[in-house]
Amino acid sequence: MHLTRLALTDFRCYAAADVRLGPGATTFTGANGQGKTNLVEAACYAATFASHRVSADGPLIRRGAERAIIRAAVSGGGRDSLVEIEVNPGRANRVRLNRAPVRPREALGVLRTVLFAPEDLAIVKGDPDQRRRYLDDLLVALRPRYAGVRSDYERVVRQRSALLKSARARGGGVPPGLEVWDDQLVAAGVELTMGRLELVQSIRPMVTRAYSAVSGAAGDTGLRYRQVLRAEGEPEPEREKLANDMRAALADSRRAELERAVCLVGPHRDELELSIGGLPARGYASHGESWSMALALRLAAFEVLRAGGEDPVLILDDVFAELDVGRRGRLAELVAGADQVLVTAAVGADVPTELSGQRFSVADGVIADE
Repeated sequence: MHLTRLALTDFRCYAAADVRLGPGATTFTGANGQGKTNLVEAACYAATFASHRVSADGPLIRRGAERAIIRAAVSGGGRDSLVEIEVNPGRANRVRLNRAPVRPREALGVLRTVLFAPEDLAIVKGDPDQRRRYLDDLLVALRPRYAGVRSDYERVVRQRSALLKSARARGGGVPPGLEVWDDQLVAAGVELTMGRLELVQSIRPMVTRAYSAVSGAAGDTGLRYRQVLRAEGEPEPEREKLANDMRAALADSRRAELERAVCLVGPHRDELELSIGGLPARGYASHGESWSMALALRLAAFEVLRAGGEDPVLILDDVFAELDVGRRGRLAELVAGADQVLVTAAVGADVPTELSGQRFSVADGVIADE
């Protein structure tokens, strides 16, 4: 799979941009703040319908414009496709697939990307929500139906939290209808937890291999999915047991939930625990070890998506400037054989020769052949 063309209108700093791409490695070089990351952000948006940098669409619109348009032509699976997205802040975005209007969910999977970025350190060093997002984003990329599962679960948590807050405002007590929302929380929560557990089991050996390859040394890495309702140990992906455990945890937490007016049980509070050498990566790993773990998680994502029959598009956004020479070379060797690799760099010399290929310069939102 690879992008053959990416065209933008009023996206970030680009009034208009149109770049044609081929398979293999393509590098975009330019000083900081010139639009390199904006370009690959648009490519990722065409794959996921979300930005990895901001949670709302407003910042994606060029100042003075009312909307932005992203057009991504994709070659993969023996066919060519065109995804067009009209980004409308405060309103529903419009999506077209091969010129026909579709719901965003129907276009998921047409383009798949794996992004490496400096922000990836937050997966290792940041709060649990960063690791939950890593799992859920990968789940959706691997099986687009999980976009609906994720959305349904988040809706249930919002509605149930609102009910708890209204009950507390009225003086407490169990609000009518809470049991109905409990059932919906369990149904959607078990579905999301099942997907996460199966994914963790799949990528665990991949992360170990990738960590050793990137770091250049054997690494005793660990991934463990921990539910907030369990003291220790990773649960088995057994639907009925997960449902029973969640119902029991809801009953045990009833008083605390009513007092605090928040949902205290469910996958929105679970954790993906990462370890290196038997110690938690968060708080104990060195900067180099943290980078190796972050890269290993992304390489595992690439490997599990590749197992579906096609390579996703690999995007390395200003990553090489963050790595020492050894890790640069090892990462380049690992990804050089991908169908398509898009690289951004402030200094072209930072990009290893293994990724030599098409090169563009980016300055003031203008993209030009080098």
